[in-house]
Amino acid sequence: MSFSLTNRSVVVTGASKGIGLGIARVFAEAGAHVLLVSRSQQAAEAAAENLRANGAHAYGFAADISREEDCAAMAEAAVDRLGGIDVLCANAGIFPEHRLENLDAAAIDSVLATNVKGTMLSVRACLPALKSSGHGRIVLTSSITGPITGFPGWSHYGASKAAQLGFMRTAAIELAPHGVTVNAVLPGNVASEGVVDLGEEYLAQMTAAVPMKRLGTVTDVGNAALFFATDEAAYITGQTLIVDGGQVLPESLEAASA
Repeated sequence: MSFSLTNRSVVVTGASKGIGLGIARVFAEAGAHVLLVSRSQQAAEAAAENLRANGAHAYGFAADISREEDCAAMAEAAVDRLGGIDVLCANAGIFPEHRLENLDAAAIDSVLATNVKGTMLSVRACLPALKSSGHGRIVLTSSITGPITGFPGWSHYGASKAAQLGFMRTAAIELAPHGVTVNAVLPGNVASEGVVDLGEEYLAQMTAAVPMKRLGTVTDVGNAALFFATDEAAYITGQTLIVDGGQVLPESLEAASA
């Protein structure tokens, strides 16, 4: 089965690099028209140009999703440029490392503002267009960290990703009468810029913990998000899909290597 989103209008936040750009590329290759959102207009437009070079209908837009007015402007731009909003991929997120002894209020506020408040504000801003779409889809990028696993230095990040799923379940109930679904992908360790920057030792340790013996790709995550956005997934809402190569399955590193 080949999933198609021909001429559907898609907004992807945090789309200038990494998983967000991977999601945007997968949707563009499926025929969607995509608005790539980043805090930087230059980065957003460069990413969109990269997709347009391969024949995609793609546009860049600058917004800080932790700001209500920016989210409203994002939704307005999507309607103006794409003709509406069929799919919102709320992907933007940050993951600065802070051990508990160094975790201050500013660090907590920063992560929650982008990862939780930003997700909620993005959804709310896009709701009128999603409801009128006739096939509205919301796909959140959560993580295995928080909802399922933990990792030292990311207690605030893990809390934010678990919070996204709490939001998802109630949002799914509220929006179901409007035919709008809300689901989430939970990536494990994905070979994106942010993970690569953590160093070779970290990459080696994480790869060893994955039964499939490789890190995920941004395309792996994009394909999962694409499924949730299709007509074939119209009766699925409030659900999560783990994309981790089996990372959460072993009870120990020895089990992963057995």
